[in-house]
Amino acid sequence: MDTSNRTEALPNCSQFGNVSLSCPNQIRPFSVRTIMYSFLVVSITITIFGNLAMIISISHFKQLHSPTNFLILSMAATDFLLGFIIMPYSMIRSVEKCWQFGDMFCRIHYSFDLMFSVISIFHLCSIAVDRFYAVCDPLRYSTKMTMTVIKGLVVFCWSVPAVFAFGVVITDSHVSGIEGYETLVACFSLCPITFNKLWSIVMFIACFFAPGSVMVGIYIKIFVVSKRHAQIINKMSSLGKDEANHNLSKKTDRKAAKTLGIVMGVFLACWLPVFIVILIDPVLGFSTPEDLFDALNWLGYINSTCNPLIYGFFYPWFRKALGYIVSGKIFDSQSCTATMVTENH
Repeated sequence: MDTSNRTEALPNCSQFGNVSLSCPNQIRPFSVRTIMYSFLVVSITITIFGNLAMIISISHFKQLHSPTNFLILSMAATDFLLGFIIMPYSMIRSVEKCWQFGDMFCRIHYSFDLMFSVISIFHLCSIAVDRFYAVCDPLRYSTKMTMTVIKGLVVFCWSVPAVFAFGVVITDSHVSGIEGYETLVACFSLCPITFNKLWSIVMFIACFFAPGSVMVGIYIKIFVVSKRHAQIINKMSSLGKDEANHNLSKKTDRKAAKTLGIVMGVFLACWLPVFIVILIDPVLGFSTPEDLFDALNWLGYINSTCNPLIYGFFYPWFRKALGYIVSGKIFDSQSCTATMVTENH
């Protein structure tokens, strides 16, 4: 989500007459642009191919067709589209300090940018809910988190952000009352998308605070339950009652708590800074430095880069599936029935 283009100290269009202006901002030094392009290309590549590997793995191998993995598959598709469709254009805008693709495509780009970003956040929240029932209510998990319920969550995660993003951008309600916005559009080759005071509050609450609070609450609950399970298991193990199964259950609970904790930590680290700036920037008169806003915007994008690493490389089944993909074994007609999971993850 880009809110990097500031509105202060803007000249009036009339002073330029009929002169056609294009990207009047100061151009970055060649060395800085090279470093930025290199870093961002690497980030985009990891985002695209990491999430593509997740999509192929879960789609191809039948053993991975589960409600939880269907949620992860949907999130990976979202992050893949963000990396493939949105991030390359944002990279050019960030490095060149200019929007070169016109006002109409600016609206389209930003609508999808906002949509995919919020969809990804909603998926993280939905996966946390799924893990909550798996750890805290395992006996009824299969009846509560059915494929029908998961599909309903996926529809919600895609439809609500889509309506929100396109509705806000197309109607221009997010810039109502912002002075200088029309000047930026008319005079400069920029993509001056930002949020007024009302929509900055709505964005912060609906797209970050609410799902983030759910994730934090769920993590705390899972941590408490996992600790309680560990105490019970240790007590039963000391009595020699089915120690192998208890150790497996203890390991599973610990991994679930650890993985969700890392997911939550990365989510907060990536999205909290930009949402705080979105919230306070209108109050400060849109005075946040452009480069700072851009850096925080990319930090939010990086969450989609980290997701396949967290959900993928933490699990042996993904490393095994990745081996099939890289080696070409996936093209074997029988590979879809290969065993990916050998224990309860």
